Amino acid sequence: MTTLTLIPGSVSLQQLEQVFRKECAVRLDTSCRPAIETAHQRIASAAAGDEAVYGVNTGFGKLASVKIAPEDTATLQRNLILSHCCGVGPAIPRAHARLMMVLKLLSLGRGASGVRLELIDLLEAMLAKGVTPVIPAQGSVGASGDLAPLSHMAAVMMGAGQAEYEGTVMPGDAAMAAAGLKPVELGPKEGLALINGTQFSTAFALAGLFGAWQAAQSALVTSALTTDAIMGSTAPLQPEIHSLRGHRGQIEAGATMRALLAGSVIRESHRDGDTRVQDPYCIRCQPQVVGAAMDVLRQAATTLEIEANAATDNPLVLSEAGLIVSGGNFHAEPVGFAADMIALALAEIGAIAQRRIALIVDPVLSFDLPPFLTPNPGLNSGYMIAEVTTAALMSENKHLANPCVTDSTPTSANQEDHVSMAAHGARRLGQMVTNLERILGVELLCATQGVEFRAPLPTSEALQGVMARLRAVVPVLGDDRYVAPDIEAASALIASGEIAHGTGISMPDLGE
Repeated sequence: MTTLTLIPGSVSLQQLEQVFRKECAVRLDTSCRPAIETAHQRIASAAAGDEAVYGVNTGFGKLASVKIAPEDTATLQRNLILSHCCGVGPAIPRAHARLMMVLKLLSLGRGASGVRLELIDLLEAMLAKGVTPVIPAQGSVGASGDLAPLSHMAAVMMGAGQAEYEGTVMPGDAAMAAAGLKPVELGPKEGLALINGTQFSTAFALAGLFGAWQAAQSALVTSALTTDAIMGSTAPLQPEIHSLRGHRGQIEAGATMRALLAGSVIRESHRDGDTRVQDPYCIRCQPQVVGAAMDVLRQAATTLEIEANAATDNPLVLSEAGLIVSGGNFHAEPVGFAADMIALALAEIGAIAQRRIALIVDPVLSFDLPPFLTPNPGLNSGYMIAEVTTAALMSENKHLANPCVTDSTPTSANQEDHVSMAAHGARRLGQMVTNLERILGVELLCATQGVEFRAPLPTSEALQGVMARLRAVVPVLGDDRYVAPDIEAASALIASGEIAHGTGISMPDLGE
């Protein structure tokens, strides 16, 4: 297993994507350890003192006015974790749980949480040895921290809860023992430090971002293929058009599509004498739509990169000022906004792709392709209902794209009276990404079949490579057959990134 060394406060999106996709082990750079130890010493002093410090020697939330005796601080932290293990629903995927753990490490590594180095070491060891807490998907409202899901993580660190180890779910203490790890007894403020934070919401938002960006890249490929299949014009891809507007995403999308279509004999065959003046918007405006979505995704990426490097628990130890201060960094509003932005981008990329599929199966619009792309229409239905499926997926994503961050509700006896709903705002992105990958998978099937009907005229070399990759797993659709496996195979190519990255054409990058 690859081990990445990360510097809290300076971790990049590329490193986080590597953690997510490859499930790397992680260790924090040793430069962060002195600050962690300094903050811990300040918490230890506060716990031994007489002054009430929230979460150190007091109750929590509405019970913050209740003073806790020094000898009860360990029990206080254990009770906090166990009482907050209220998550419900299916367990989240292992990759998401591990990313959440890494994000918690990064937050603690900022040296403002007051935990012992022992907790840092334990989280690193759990990642290295593959002890993954079982985290129920539902229960966080995205403020006061992702309390329930993070509590299920912390419970395993204490030897409670459940964890997955070597493919088997077992009690937390058994998983720790099997991996040769020893649970910890939480000290002052440590339970609160583990569960106050946005790491669950941020992990899911990052996963959605990574999937959305790869889908956007894939959409440039499938749209270029559809453009050639319906013998569309490349005039709207002229660079001057996009530079005159000035949006980065649009400029890059247009340039990528130009490169993908360069050398297409199909395109050259209808430059002269084509009676059509303009193509429908789903062909002509692809750079404007997907380019805008790319710009929105980059805005969300900036927010999430900052959040991944942030200290988000409460209270925070301000070592230079010598203070322990209660604040609100656990409120996931930035993550909620970012998740809603990603959702909008996913819905729009799918919406315009679905219209291209509708166009290519319609002989009135597809420039003489056979109805539903079948060589024997009437007896065969071809891709008729595959297009209907994409309409269903598009509609579902439109509903899922409704904002979550505006749906606040007061909780915890009105102490937590405004929340972000970032957790389920971010969680819904996974289904949206899957829906979009299937829409694009169907477009890949239809566009490839459409280009094949243009034989002997070939498309560009780059797009011929895409078609060959599809045909290695899905044969040409002649007479009707059971189509569902074809859709899944094509969608898997989209999800794997093979379509986005297998053309030999440089794709737009999420970073600067």
